[in-house]
Amino acid sequence: MNPRTTPSPNIDETTGEYATSARVSVDRWRDGRRETVDDVVAEEVPIALEYNGISHAVMMATPADLEDFALGFSLTEGIVADPGELYECEIVPGCEGVQVQMRIATERFVALKEKRRNLTGRTGCGLCGAETLEQAVRHPKAVAAGGARFSIDQIHAALEDMQGGQQLQQITGATHAAAWLGADGRIALVREDVGRHNALDKLIGALAEDGADFSQGAAIITSRASYEMVQKAATVGIGFIAAISAPTALAIRLAEDTDVTLLGFVRKQGHVVYARPHRLR
Repeated sequence: MNPRTTPSPNIDETTGEYATSARVSVDRWRDGRRETVDDVVAEEVPIALEYNGISHAVMMATPADLEDFALGFSLTEGIVADPGELYECEIVPGCEGVQVQMRIATERFVALKEKRRNLTGRTGCGLCGAETLEQAVRHPKAVAAGGARFSIDQIHAALEDMQGGQQLQQITGATHAAAWLGADGRIALVREDVGRHNALDKLIGALAEDGADFSQGAAIITSRASYEMVQKAATVGIGFIAAISAPTALAIRLAEDTDVTLLGFVRKQGHVVYARPHRLR
């Protein structure tokens, strides 16, 4: 028996970059009949995030918009507080994945190393080495009062409009998306990834790079609204989240605490308001 090995990522021979999808031969069954056809599936690649030469985390992600991902992750995880504190970002493809090599401000790197040192050896709840819920659940400060307000018709229309920007989803059916609804009621940007957190980080990174005002829009997500999604949004000042699926109870409590308007089950048939409805008009 041959030893099991991890398959190498799919590299586009033309560009030398990682492909975001792959073509595979499958047996498709319909009504008891089988046919062998080609199918397109999404790629998933290990992405190693490094800060000032030190490895911090390895994430499984779609290998696209990785500069956006790096900045968004750095902001939403509190590693940097401002885009200007991320000085350099280099994407280095390798045989088994991608290294994202970042250089951040010295004081931010010192704080990151201190956090890593404090986590070493802990065996509590198992979430990032935390021993207690207070350590595991990071509570951002409340977002700025006011901000953009939207009608529910605009939210429903946005959910439909963002589908046009979900190109990878259209060919694979396997990716999540996060879209930015601008104050003018139009979808301004869409980012995709196999992971819902990654898609949101990519969106936030792209917006931050462009100097966007996070209070003047809404994040539309094609996933459930977990605690981490609310946490990431609130950390950068996003005050409105509309999700196609359900939130968790912890996500609702965090939305209330941080003054984030949170909608779930946004479908053609309706929606559910879970927290802070004052940004709905």
